[in-house]
Amino acid sequence: MKIARIELYMPHLPYSGGVYLLSGGREYRGFDAAIVRVLADDGTEGWGESTPFGGTYIAAHAKGARAGIEEIAPHLIGRDPRQTDRIHDAMDEVLVGHLHAKAAIDIACWDLLGKSLGRPVCELLGGSTGVPMGTISSIYAGDPEDMRARVADHRARGYLGHSIKIGAHDSEGGPALDAERIAACFADRRPGEYFIADANGGLIPETALRMLGMLKPGLDFVLEAPCATWRETLSLRRRCPVPIILDELVQDDESLARLIADDAADGIGLKITKAGGLTPSRRQRDICRAAGLTISVQDTTGSDIAFAAITHMGATVPPRLLRCILNSRDMVTLKTADFQPQARNGGILPPDLPGLGITVKTDALGEPVGFWGN
Repeated sequence: MKIARIELYMPHLPYSGGVYLLSGGREYRGFDAAIVRVLADDGTEGWGESTPFGGTYIAAHAKGARAGIEEIAPHLIGRDPRQTDRIHDAMDEVLVGHLHAKAAIDIACWDLLGKSLGRPVCELLGGSTGVPMGTISSIYAGDPEDMRARVADHRARGYLGHSIKIGAHDSEGGPALDAERIAACFADRRPGEYFIADANGGLIPETALRMLGMLKPGLDFVLEAPCATWRETLSLRRRCPVPIILDELVQDDESLARLIADDAADGIGLKITKAGGLTPSRRQRDICRAAGLTISVQDTTGSDIAFAAITHMGATVPPRLLRCILNSRDMVTLKTADFQPQARNGGILPPDLPGLGITVKTDALGEPVGFWGN
């Protein structure tokens, strides 16, 4: 089997909540996706998605993803898409870094591999644990009572985890406002729920410690990505009374190894396209397992295709380490594929279908903006 053709689509995904507010005054109303179709010479096809969270979340943006794919794709024609590690090696030989551009191609190759073998992707990644997974909401920063209401809405829809966005500047209310946000979101907490206070790098050690000092004792949550730099994170780590998990600072194997060496955190938010696709995500999963780090399997954002990849990867994480998975498709209004995970005991599992188990709605994608091969 050889890659005969690669197609690139760039649909816009409007944010389902209107305006998404993040620390530092960052606002998002929608996201430009990079969706890749990889076709083999026997007619088998695979699909993958990489949707950057704007251009101010990490060093990734939609036009960059498109340019990276344009750089890489011609060099993959004629290669065996089932050799996922070798495909990643070939991409690295052509382009250094730019993991978000490589991710869509990598995921598409896993989808194609699963279809060629008639097996779900999760089985090829090591096998599903069979334990239903809870989903985590993404509650953007805003008025504390409004955030409380949005948590309640997601709770009513079956979400077991909640990622509460914080990181207010002093001019916006600073640590006091963030403490109010956390307290409000916790007000109606139910047994078994998991809470993350996610600053997306918007705090410094001083503001983080001030905020934590304003909260009543005994609140059970983890602090995600509190600071933008390693130095700030390590400074806070020595004095922080709650567990820390990292996200933006951990994008590749090297940064994950640094986390472990410095004992900088207790877990990571494993975002598949941030890592470069399912191939490096599988590796990072295993490194976390060896180090006893917890994992929330997520993505920067994305449609049904991205959610399918999240679901398959999450299903392979040992339950004692897995916290939640992100239902990214709830964040956008464009439906790019039919994907029906199995619902069990308040959680979900991947469907028992070949590949990612998706049927892509090609009419929703528009015309390809680029193609390579036959």
